Amino acid sequence: MTESETTGTGGELSAPYVLEYAYKRSLGPALRAFFTGLRDGRVVGARCRDGRVVVPPTEYDSHGYDVVGYVDVADVGAVTSWAWVAEPLPSHPLQTPFAFALVQLDGAHTALAHALVVDDPASLRIGMRVRARWAEERGSGIRDIVCFEPVPHG
Repeated sequence: MTESETTGTGGELSAPYVLEYAYKRSLGPALRAFFTGLRDGRVVGARCRDGRVVVPPTEYDSHGYDVVGYVDVADVGAVTSWAWVAEPLPSHPLQTPFAFALVQLDGAHTALAHALVVDDPASLRIGMRVRARWAEERGSGIRDIVCFEPVPHG
């Protein structure tokens, strides 16, 4: 064998390396409630001692909210911010142009980040009303909501 056959191209040593996390993360009570709700076609938030409802709920909140229970919120709400994606990457949730949006669902005090589909990016605006489009088959993940779409006027 020659040196290049044993050490790789250019005389440098190389070895295969696979980065993996060989464990499963267990869900705590907040995320379990949220993802189970999504599976069932509901959006669940955490009600805090001060009356605020946080969606998605967090296991730990640096603001010091004490979670006292879980409540359903609406699957409709208002856009609070957005960014247009004209050319989606393979890793994006949709393969046609869309917006990443922050949506404050009715009944929640915080916004949820998700994909928003519109016919024309010029129609995007802060405060526009949107509704979740649910996946036909759900499995307890954020993609149980395919995307959000505008609520028709009327």
